[in-house]
Amino acid sequence: MITHGEMPQLRRVCVVAWGGVAVSWELATPGRLAPSLATCAAFLLLATGCALHIRHGLLGELRRSQEIAGAAQRALLRPMPGRIDGLTSAAAQLSASRGAAVGGDLYEAVPTAHGVRVVIGDVRGHGLPALGAAAAVLGAFREAAYEEATLGGVLRRMERALGRHVRDRARAEHPAACAGEPESPSAEEFVTVLLLQIAADGALLALNCGHPWPYLLSPEHCAPRSRGSAPDPEDRVRAEPGKADVQALDGETLPPLGVVPLPVGSEPHPVGELRPGETLFLHTDGAEEARDAAGVFFPLRSVLAEAPAPRTPARLVAGVHAALLRHTGGRLADDVALLVIRNDRS
Repeated sequence: MITHGEMPQLRRVCVVAWGGVAVSWELATPGRLAPSLATCAAFLLLATGCALHIRHGLLGELRRSQEIAGAAQRALLRPMPGRIDGLTSAAAQLSASRGAAVGGDLYEAVPTAHGVRVVIGDVRGHGLPALGAAAAVLGAFREAAYEEATLGGVLRRMERALGRHVRDRARAEHPAACAGEPESPSAEEFVTVLLLQIAADGALLALNCGHPWPYLLSPEHCAPRSRGSAPDPEDRVRAEPGKADVQALDGETLPPLGVVPLPVGSEPHPVGELRPGETLFLHTDGAEEARDAAGVFFPLRSVLAEAPAPRTPARLVAGVHAALLRHTGGRLADDVALLVIRNDRS
């Protein structure tokens, strides 16, 4: 059955085929060389017009498809506001799938009665196939962040949303009736998630499910100090003149969502504070695992420490984005999400 959307393409094919048959018949008819040449010229003009018409129509359809896809992707991964309750923020997403603005990475930050709640996550796999799980997890966060009193409640809501998505996708891929849940590759889908809560005084609470810990950047005039559990000296890039002090936050890490059920009583733990003037740099593992042609990993910590002043969130995101593309030659093997938050409260 031919759908309404396929009718224009079918008509174009018929016109081109009819023109080809007519030209072949004219050239094969004996004793009519001059009339045949004139007729062929007319058919060639007609074919040229048809080709231009088809090209114009295809370009129009491509533009409409790009507009629809862009609107859908912006609805999923909304642009970050420049200011959130006294915090300055910026974010960027780099998809490994050509032509896609978003992939399997997700991030969001919302002001709530409990403080600014932040999520960053990474769905197993990359590109467009991972969009479904990212949408399920991100949608659950956007609701639960306002309604749940604790980050643990938010995380459990996200876990349930991911479970529903996996079951629905499995049934859609295997519609045959069966007594139990159908087996499906989607059953192996999991998401690494980092939840943060930034209180009014800068205190940080975190719940980490298999996600890379963020980096804390302190300006040169801020005295460095430990936050949360004692950091490994190798996880720190000491500030030199003109450079920022870069320290990796650390704490308890749970398994990714979807691998095993969340442990009973999973609650956030303090990981220090975000003082005025300090910056949190959150990222997905696609950033530090990006390699160049020689297989060398991207030196994210060094790039952050050497970022030129002023280190605003927008400049940090743009600088790391450009450095990633230079390092990989523009060929990313995985999606990358970057989220930067600076405390500009007085």
